[in-house]
Amino acid sequence: MSPEETSNDEPEWVGTWKEHASAFDRVKSVTMTLSEPQPAPWIAEEAVVSPNTARDHLHRLIDLGVVTVTENDGTRRYYPDPLYTRLRDVRELLREMTKQELSETAAELKNEMTVWKAEYDADSPDTLRERAAADDVSAEEAYEFVRVASDWELAQYRLSLVQDAIENYDIWTSDPSSITV
Repeated sequence: MSPEETSNDEPEWVGTWKEHASAFDRVKSVTMTLSEPQPAPWIAEEAVVSPNTARDHLHRLIDLGVVTVTENDGTRRYYPDPLYTRLRDVRELLREMTKQELSETAAELKNEMTVWKAEYDADSPDTLRERAAADDVSAEEAYEFVRVASDWELAQYRLSLVQDAIENYDIWTSDPSSITV
């Protein structure tokens, strides 16, 4: 038996995770990292719990407004609630930055997007994605266009978070309990 495995053939990290995180926390952790909705059995496997346990915890997370569910082809799929995620991200910005730092971050993000517009002569990330799909574009250029388009979209999202934080900074920071977890 290798040092990475426990006596029941689980990797060592699984045993450590199970020892230090409750089933609920493991289900939440897996679900909050999803980039696309997944069914409960998939989440259960990743969280090292039974499918029924995963479903129970997912329903609790839905009740808490942390997770949302969609049904596709008769299968319920779970993923992080977008509003919860957005407010969590704004809360993190408010904890980490002053109003001045938020303003500077907004300026930096706007500058990045302006540079991409000029450098790629593109109005949006979608324009870059369309170029990436063109027949006359090399694989290397296509990869670069897709990478920059993703970075651009992330910058747009981050800017929207920063703008929310700036707009509501005085209200949300006047009561420190409003930005605690």
